[in-house]
Amino acid sequence: MKEIAVEVQNLKKSYEKVEAIKGVSFSVSKGELFGLIGPDGAGKTSILRIITTLLFPTDGKVTVLDLDVVKDYKKIRTNIGYMPQRFSLYQDLSVEENLTFFARIFGTTIEENYDLIKDIYSHIEPFKDRLAGKLSGGMKQKLALSCALIHSPDILILDEPTTGVDAVSRKEFWEMLIRLKEKGITILVSTPYMDEANLCDRVALIQNGDIMSIDTPKKIIGDFGRKLWAIKSNNIYKLINDLRRLDFIDTVFPFGEFLHVTSTEKELNIIELKSVLHEKKHTNVEIQEIEANIEDCFMQLMNS
Repeated sequence: MKEIAVEVQNLKKSYEKVEAIKGVSFSVSKGELFGLIGPDGAGKTSILRIITTLLFPTDGKVTVLDLDVVKDYKKIRTNIGYMPQRFSLYQDLSVEENLTFFARIFGTTIEENYDLIKDIYSHIEPFKDRLAGKLSGGMKQKLALSCALIHSPDILILDEPTTGVDAVSRKEFWEMLIRLKEKGITILVSTPYMDEANLCDRVALIQNGDIMSIDTPKKIIGDFGRKLWAIKSNNIYKLINDLRRLDFIDTVFPFGEFLHVTSTEKELNIIELKSVLHEKKHTNVEIQEIEANIEDCFMQLMNS
């Protein structure tokens, strides 16, 4: 049986009259890369801020390495690395000065833990004298991760670390996380990007303060349990409305230039559907059966 690094039991958090977290429970095993996946406002940040001892829970219990987040917050803070949603380093300090500052807070040095961060820090080390506020989004991301790791934490907690950075930097960042996981670091990451869910060992799909499903990405997709079609025409907005009015169409959700569609029947009669759409003046109609992805599963769970 795997050892538990983080345990969340019936966690609730309210802000005045707003219930941000509605009794969620999950655990993260040591050495696991676990993802909290959901849109803005789902409750991801509140959960992570409670785990990192920055917020008090309204109710429930949270332990990190068997330490209580309320009673043992000082011990927990020495064992975790935290990268908040917004860049929170000192903009008027240089890259090296920021890293040195965070190392000293935890009673260590850059040299002592350089091997842990060198794969990440080597990308920005040539710019070590540049002010942090003058860095690009991708370089700020690498500096923040280096600062979160400089004291060699057992658990790394990242709140939407790839929001607002380009696709290449996102890819590089996740490659870094996977290498850190291979070194035995437990990683808990939140993201609104559904495609990043596939890079996690397990994910929790969260919406409006509730967890809808927890499992491996492969298992969640395997549980979709329905046939799915991608459909497009010359007028995507009219197509949405026309499809939703058909008795044999169940769900219709936009995905880029296509609509992802499920039917109330086991099979979709493509010839019949094309005929109906042509009668409604649609042209360039394309219909193809596709495999579901995590976002399809999220939308199905949200509407079940």
